[in-house]
Amino acid sequence: MKKLFCLLILCMLCVKTYAQKTPASINVNLNRDLGKMRPIWAWFGYDEPNYTYMKDGRKLLSELAGLSPVPVYVRAHNLLTTGDGTPALKWGSTNIYTEDADGKPIYNYRIVDSIFDTYVKRGMKPLAQIGFMPKALSTHPEPYQHNWKPGMRYEVIETGWAYPPKDYKKWGELVYQWVSHCVERYGKKEVETWYWEVWNEANGAYWKGTPAEFYKLYDYAADGVKRALPTARIGGPNVTGGGEKWLDGFLRHCLTDTNYVTGRIGSPLDMVLFHAKGAPRVVNDTVVMSIKRQLNDIAGHFKKINSFDKLKNIPIIIGESDPEGCAACGMSTNPENAYRNGTMYSSYTAASFARVYELMDLYKMNLIGAVSWSFEFENQPWFAGFRDLATNGVDKPVLNVFRMLGRMKGNRVEVSGNRMYPLQTILDSSIRGPQSDIGAIAATDKKLINVMVWNYADKDKLDETELVTINLSGLNKKAKRLKLIQYRIDENYSNSYTAWKEMGSPASPSPQQVEELEQAGRLKIAGHPKVLFAKGGKLSTIINMPSQAVALLKFTYD
Repeated sequence: MKKLFCLLILCMLCVKTYAQKTPASINVNLNRDLGKMRPIWAWFGYDEPNYTYMKDGRKLLSELAGLSPVPVYVRAHNLLTTGDGTPALKWGSTNIYTEDADGKPIYNYRIVDSIFDTYVKRGMKPLAQIGFMPKALSTHPEPYQHNWKPGMRYEVIETGWAYPPKDYKKWGELVYQWVSHCVERYGKKEVETWYWEVWNEANGAYWKGTPAEFYKLYDYAADGVKRALPTARIGGPNVTGGGEKWLDGFLRHCLTDTNYVTGRIGSPLDMVLFHAKGAPRVVNDTVVMSIKRQLNDIAGHFKKINSFDKLKNIPIIIGESDPEGCAACGMSTNPENAYRNGTMYSSYTAASFARVYELMDLYKMNLIGAVSWSFEFENQPWFAGFRDLATNGVDKPVLNVFRMLGRMKGNRVEVSGNRMYPLQTILDSSIRGPQSDIGAIAATDKKLINVMVWNYADKDKLDETELVTINLSGLNKKAKRLKLIQYRIDENYSNSYTAWKEMGSPASPSPQQVEELEQAGRLKIAGHPKVLFAKGGKLSTIINMPSQAVALLKFTYD
């Protein structure tokens, strides 16, 4: 009797806990068009450019190119850095520029060509970063190459490559020669589709000069680009999150200051770039994300750009858009980065990209790209906790979010939900309420409707699976019989990390295990396809959504 009583109490507690959750519903209004489903997500970047043409780098780039319906843009640091091309964490080099004993320039395009060749052969495009300073041009050349490792002070990386040039004319000529070479190698028509941008985070650790010296650096670089190819697109300054004041000075220089090269007013500015980062931390042994921080970075820079009437409708690129700031800082030295291997990263990515679209609409910005600063780290331990899309050639769950986004075509349509956190609530207090954020983004194209649904909360703690009702309205009169296929990312689907742990977390998986991990890392269909029937232009269906899951619902009709 006592056991029965205890069981009854336990059941009552379970029912009470479940009852506290508001049953979730998602409403998709196909009659409310929000504009084109811009592939702003199809942009990626990384510090270590020499990984580009290495085994796993080539494999991942092929996958990124293959998942996108449009050319993918790639941004990399260190394209002008001096060195022999040996990669290291937060380091890379091309040796594009050296000088002889008389100080005359020597140009060597072998390594930088191998990087751009890898992109172009896959139909990808460079967001070509003009940086960093070659050793022969640096005003403070020693020390030059750093030996930073995870856990070391970040200041270790701030060496000779971060300083202004000793000769700005030579700097401008280097840019001119590089762009001219690219036009000759790849063709004018191809290079016109690229974007060129000067430096990285000049308001932070990456620039050891003054703002005025950076403006001069930019003017000479922009002049070099435009002399080589007048139709090329150039911009900047890729300030850090929270860099609105510094961005303001740069924009004013481009619009109203005297150009350091031409002596005339203004500098070429074809697009504006900035960064946006979240800030996870560990609270009571649990990682707690800050989607609020990343989205406020975006909102703040949007407001600043909108304050300039002359910049109305100028293309905007979020040059780095991520949950936090250091891709090469693993979870062993930075426990707050433990979110990176599993479904916390994938659900955060889905929920955050949806809100980036909302911010784009709210501020009426011409946002063309948001660069995920996440690639791969060659020859590193399996699932070491770097912010990457794949580990040792095996796709991580987060990569499947981009596969889902790649399937979303046509126009975005209005989505609402009783459990979907309003944008302003997230900007004010993030996603840390008593209930998770169950939301969606939807797109329709001809006889195809895609709805991407997520179940996300900032606290990295798995909760119970929930039932979510999906309501479609405004269906075409001919859409009476619809086929539904559900793709899903969760603990059991599209998840190589779970598979690796179930193997016992091997440090050196066997060839057979690697093949199993590769299979586990691919985007998987959950359950079996269903046939649903609409009535009066409406349709409802119910799906299971585990905690931290992302689902893509593909509806088709004849």
